[in-house]
Amino acid sequence: MPDMSASLALTHLVPLAKEVDENKVTPGVLGFIVFAAMALAVWALMKSMNRHMGKIKDNFEQDAAEAAAAASASASGRTSDSGAASAPGGKASPAKSSPAKAE
Repeated sequence: MPDMSASLALTHLVPLAKEVDENKVTPGVLGFIVFAAMALAVWALMKSMNRHMGKIKDNFEQDAAEAAAAASASASGRTSDSGAASAPGGKASPAKSSPAKAE
């Protein structure tokens, strides 16, 4: 009979709600504490997100720098090898276009 206990609780709470003066209801100290806790939680989440995004940015910049270094090394290798770099198996591989040069 969970419906009966819920309706019984509501019938007891309704008269209590009518006794409260609606013009004098304020959030009070509890409302301030809840708001302050939520503000601190949002601040901590933003700080953590900023730190994680910085790590991703650093990793992306390092990968881009390594790719640019590899592209420039392969480009200088291609010019000295007359356009074809040798593959590890001893076979010549065709020259590949670099995505960085697609500007």
